[in-house]
Amino acid sequence: MEYFVTCNGIPVHVSETGKGDKAIILLHGYLETLYIWEEFRSLLPDSFRIVSIDLPGLGLTGSDPFINSMQFDAKVLLDLLDKLGIMRPYIVGHSMGGYVAQRFLRDYPGRIAGMVNINSAPYADDPSRLSNRQKEIDFILNGKLVQLAQVAVPNMYCRSNLRKFDEKITETVEICEMHDPQGVAAVLRGLVAREDNVELLKSPSVPVMFVYGDSDVYYPLEEIERIKADLPGCKHVVVPGTGHSTFIEDPGSTAALILDFIQ
Repeated sequence: MEYFVTCNGIPVHVSETGKGDKAIILLHGYLETLYIWEEFRSLLPDSFRIVSIDLPGLGLTGSDPFINSMQFDAKVLLDLLDKLGIMRPYIVGHSMGGYVAQRFLRDYPGRIAGMVNINSAPYADDPSRLSNRQKEIDFILNGKLVQLAQVAVPNMYCRSNLRKFDEKITETVEICEMHDPQGVAAVLRGLVAREDNVELLKSPSVPVMFVYGDSDVYYPLEEIERIKADLPGCKHVVVPGTGHSTFIEDPGSTAALILDFIQ
């Protein structure tokens, strides 16, 4: 079932399946929408309430006029949970969705049962990434969002998986045509402004797991080892043969990890 709910002053596009006392919230990554989870969510049991949303500035959800900060996104999620009557869900975030989940834990620790970060990290952007973000903003505001996606989306997969997931890659790129460029620019400004969460996650107040791909160009193995060393209080699992889209490239293993983590 798909519907819209006004949260933190903007319309939020929501998809919901399943039923039960426990809920899993799925938060997509940069340039994605809630549709990125369509195949994966079928692997999660109907005994859970499964909710996914378009994050602010992407898909059919509204946007702050200038910056979709992680704090703004977390407040949107809190308002949604209140309106849906969900008290303490498990939050699963892919890449940028993980950053939003981390901010939610920071701001509303009593409203989350556990968190799974897929292909995500606890760090703020380093100077190189900050520079690239600004270039992306300029590129997008000059009408080149789809061209950017044509380069960025294939890089989210292990090279050996590109042909296997060609249809999903094409679908993700085509969906970028529905994004409002001003909204995407506001998303990027939020990514630039996000805080470092290492101290928050060293000894987290709820169970936290990080799931990585061993062929992720954005978070290579040396970066994964750094995260493991910085966050000894979290669970860390590397899924072989996957890149920056582990839940798409190996959905069975990823779903099993999430369900084992929850149970």
